[in-house]
Amino acid sequence: MSHASHTVLELDATAVLGLTEGINFKKSPAGKCFMIYKDKNTVRACRNQCKHQGGKFIKDIEDIDGRTVHCTKHNWKLNVATMQYVNPPDSFLQEELKVVKSEDGGLKLVELVPPEPWTVDSRPAQQLQPGEVTLTYITHACMELKAGDKRMMFDPWLTGPAFARGCWLLHEPPPDAMDRLRQADLVYISHTHSDHLSYPSLKLLAQQRPDIPIYVGDTSRPVFWYLARSGVNLTNISVVPFGVWHNVDKNLRFMILMDGVHPEIDTCLIVDYKGHLILNTVDCRRPNNGCLPHGVDVMMSDFAGGASGFPMTFHKGKYTESWKRHFISRERKELLHYTANLVAKLQPKVYCPFASYFTEAHPSDRYIKNINTKNNPEDLNKKIKNLCPHITTWTPLPGSVLDLALALTNQDDCITQPPSGTKILKDSWDFDLYVDELNAAISSKIFEHKSWIQFYYNWAGFQNYNLVIRVTETDDDFQPRDDGYDYLVDFLDLSFPSVRPQREHFYVEIQNRIGVMRHVVVNGLLWDDLYIGFNNRISREPDIYHHKFWKHFQSELPLSAPDWDSFLKSWEKPNPTSTSTPTPTPTLPQPLPLPLTQPQP
Repeated sequence: MSHASHTVLELDATAVLGLTEGINFKKSPAGKCFMIYKDKNTVRACRNQCKHQGGKFIKDIEDIDGRTVHCTKHNWKLNVATMQYVNPPDSFLQEELKVVKSEDGGLKLVELVPPEPWTVDSRPAQQLQPGEVTLTYITHACMELKAGDKRMMFDPWLTGPAFARGCWLLHEPPPDAMDRLRQADLVYISHTHSDHLSYPSLKLLAQQRPDIPIYVGDTSRPVFWYLARSGVNLTNISVVPFGVWHNVDKNLRFMILMDGVHPEIDTCLIVDYKGHLILNTVDCRRPNNGCLPHGVDVMMSDFAGGASGFPMTFHKGKYTESWKRHFISRERKELLHYTANLVAKLQPKVYCPFASYFTEAHPSDRYIKNINTKNNPEDLNKKIKNLCPHITTWTPLPGSVLDLALALTNQDDCITQPPSGTKILKDSWDFDLYVDELNAAISSKIFEHKSWIQFYYNWAGFQNYNLVIRVTETDDDFQPRDDGYDYLVDFLDLSFPSVRPQREHFYVEIQNRIGVMRHVVVNGLLWDDLYIGFNNRISREPDIYHHKFWKHFQSELPLSAPDWDSFLKSWEKPNPTSTSTPTPTPTLPQPLPLPLTQPQP
């Protein structure tokens, strides 16, 4: 579908004459905020919305040229004259609005509207019978949709941890959850993160139903990039193009949409049954670039926050306990406000907050659990009810069921709660089973040779960036281990110095739990297990987020694992220069003063 366009702000000639040189902040009658940059006869414009996580921009007090604004959410900085984010470096371009000047001296800001592919071959809604369409909440982001005689399962994380050992299920799945999954007609998996793509759950599924139809979006990082190495035998995975209806039967179809912030990995879903639409935005920060259908029958989205290492895993500098608690409290309130207003804007008939029911259950993560407070779904639904009393809100419990036909006729019994005595919250998680599996990597033979470091980072392929990192292998409490490695990587030339270079450079210290770090290295996994899983501690000089570095290690590592067999074969012949002991902790010079600006992720 081609893009449509519409005018988002109109200024008359007097207002245009009132524009000052540099950055102008404007608001439309509808309350939308915009920025207009004027340089003599040149005018550029964009929405006042940070591309990272949607925060508002204000003037930057460090900007002496009148070109830069910073986001109040994470302090990202945008040069409005170029529409390039200057901090973090090498990150996004801001989407511009088209500036159309009129003959009378006024101007219009025109925005291209993303396509609305769900309108293609739209169908009138047919009347539903009770029990014809039901949604059963399983746990976290896992929901079972029954539509006619078909059953569809979303994001089945039913057992084991996510992000190595950082996140565990908060809710106890119903006892028949795995049976429901095995009997599903099709499964949708939204993205690669392990609280949605759960290999422990899929391993159990594949033992009895390896040919179950699974559908994923056509992201640049394939959702199942790790399948061949996982030992999970799934044989019927379909990669679906974005924005195209996929027919299941004459009544049921679905469409996968791309996220505008993380198009390389994130997707969301629209299901259509007899003209009734169910929208599942999952974890997308800007699904379909912010263009979503209004008035759907059911909308589901995440709501809690806390699924990131920032700022809980950061220390030194400003990252005091009070600063973290203040930041987290403010972030959660902003997310609650944003979600409630998005729901009010889209006007679904039913809204369900989900995809956020996880906990940092492992005893070694007690600090993270205490500080990483999350939004309460009841608070969100109360806020939505205050804005829109006519919207039915559903706070799901494991095994609770929404009957769509009853909900559309506003019947009080549209939601069936689980039976009295049903176990809601988990109280055991098989920690040892999964942590021992991770820690098995510690004794891998590759780590007997210090040169694994060079081999691994050459495989990773990130360089030509003026960043030096120090990586330290630690125990569970982030204390350096005597048998662990402690090394520097200079990504400017991909070298491994014993001390920090004397030139000006960015510097990041990363302390990683040894079991998780070595598991990631041995298997060539993305660093989400470390960063999102709270399995590291980070400090930065200066305090700047390196988007290019993290994006590479979180989504752009090679699809094939490092060839450790060839690495080990190279050590079969005696090598007098080799060493089989870990490198000692390097003695580092004092940090160099770097007059650089400082945004956070």
